[in-house]
Amino acid sequence: MSIKHDIETGENDLHKISGLVGDAMAQVAKLFQNELDLAKAELAEKVQRLGGAVGLFAGGAVLVIPAVVMALFALSSALISAGWSPTLAYLSAAIVAAAISGALFAVGVKRLDPRNLTPQETIRQLEKDKDTVKGMVR
Repeated sequence: MSIKHDIETGENDLHKISGLVGDAMAQVAKLFQNELDLAKAELAEKVQRLGGAVGLFAGGAVLVIPAVVMALFALSSALISAGWSPTLAYLSAAIVAAAISGALFAVGVKRLDPRNLTPQETIRQLEKDKDTVKGMVR
């Protein structure tokens, strides 16, 4: 009777252990599915930010060109009226235009920095999950 009881107890324990392992694997699968969902959401946000930066580039290029051209002509006219030679006045206006365009490009490039586009939250959460799974396996 004690051997039979030990065998039955061992089988029950085996069923309990296999159930626990199955539950743990299901939880790990759910965890990774949640992480994939988080990554999708975070990447969608980054793509939206990228689209916004591209829109700013396009809007800046379209709207600033005529405004800058007119401002440069006005600056050149003012300098010529003040007694500057036309060549020097136009060169000064070109330098101002180069400074403005450099500032616009610098802002756009800063917004496209790859560090700002990486899914930091997902990476941090995956590291936590990896540690959690390691703890479950031990």
